[in-house]
Amino acid sequence: MARILLAEDDESLRRFLASALVKAGHDVVDFGDGMQAHDCLAGHRFDLLVTDIVMPGMDGIELAKRASESDQAMKIMFITGFAAVALHPSSQAPKQAKVLSKPFHLREIVAEVERMVAAA
Repeated sequence: MARILLAEDDESLRRFLASALVKAGHDVVDFGDGMQAHDCLAGHRFDLLVTDIVMPGMDGIELAKRASESDQAMKIMFITGFAAVALHPSSQAPKQAKVLSKPFHLREIVAEVERMVAAA
């Protein structure tokens, strides 16, 4: 079981993702924007950050940068329709981050989370 921080501004997608990850046995804390997710990092430890890139307030790349600075062991997965943005060197996204492009199937993200957690 992994402790997962999920940041996704699309409420219905966030609920589906959180539900699927909980059913897979993970502990999930979810937020609708990057700033709220970042604030949660201050008092809690997570194994994995799953974040959208384009969100109000703090975007997912900035959230990931700050998360990896506070805990270098935390794994990061971007879920986005803008994969080229995350992969572009000028984005300064953490290099070890996994990028999963939207649309994706819930089984796909659960399987990828399992692979990332197992590699810890």
